[in-house]
Amino acid sequence: MDTALKERIEQTVGASKIVLFMKGNKNFPQCGFSAQVVGILKKKGVEFKDVNILQDAELRQGLKEYSNWPTFPQLYVNGQLVGGCDIVAGLEETGELDQVLKAG
Repeated sequence: MDTALKERIEQTVGASKIVLFMKGNKNFPQCGFSAQVVGILKKKGVEFKDVNILQDAELRQGLKEYSNWPTFPQLYVNGQLVGGCDIVAGLEETGELDQVLKAG
């Protein structure tokens, strides 16, 4: 991955406490998994930045390498990858998501 792309990803992740890289946006998710994570975050009432990876092929590919995570959505909290839909849904089920979102 080139340095400029890595820096762009790090700036995006660092710009907000909670960042969701997703297909579509928070008002119009374009895949079921992204919609599920948006739904969970909205239910929690947390502010989050949404980044539509469908509009940027370089970013979409670079994120897979940056995070070592092959699928979307990807949820970051305080600059750290939390995971995708299954992980976020699992954390929500166990009640651990509240702690993750409030951390930092």
